[in-house]
Amino acid sequence: MDSPRWLPLESNPEFVSCLGMKPTWQFGDVYGLDPELLSMVPRPVCAVLLLFPVTEKYEAFKQEEEERLKDQGQQVSPDVYFIKQTIGNACGTIGLIHAVGNNQKHMDFESNSPLKKFLEQTSKMTPEERAAFLEKDEAPSLDEKVNLHFIAFVNIGGELYELDGRKPFPVVHGKTTEDTFLEDAAKVCKVFMARDPEEVRFTVIALSKES
Repeated sequence: MDSPRWLPLESNPEFVSCLGMKPTWQFGDVYGLDPELLSMVPRPVCAVLLLFPVTEKYEAFKQEEEERLKDQGQQVSPDVYFIKQTIGNACGTIGLIHAVGNNQKHMDFESNSPLKKFLEQTSKMTPEERAAFLEKDEAPSLDEKVNLHFIAFVNIGGELYELDGRKPFPVVHGKTTEDTFLEDAAKVCKVFMARDPEEVRFTVIALSKES
């Protein structure tokens, strides 16, 4: 049986407001990764989403990275909320769950928030169990091929984590702080861009506190 597929519209971060998240923190575009443009992003920032094209170069790197990390190992905090992606076209949804799920201490939710309820119900589950739980949600079907992918970056315990539901585990990118998080995430985003220098389909979104 084929995995369910969700409409690409689910990749729009604005739909979080429909899931009961109060606007104390909001998603906004990052217009560039140089210091001047990063300085325009409202602070503090608790999560960064990167939308990028899934190319042959990236897929080759992804496989190489997975084998390397399995071989050398890495320390992943048990506090990281990670969910696998088993639903086609749902990478935006997964990215948003990763962004919000790892920053619940900052977020304000409506009392009937389905997003908050989902996070509470899956808090003790494995990444695979969370994916299966998410699959139970009704969603429109679509067979269209989407070759853009969302991932999230978060700061957990002073470590910069890349969270990608297509990968078997979180990827640790080194030390970070609340003050340097956006700049540190931007450095990793630049690596993604440098891997496919001929591509222009990159978008960076920051989850910032409303000023």
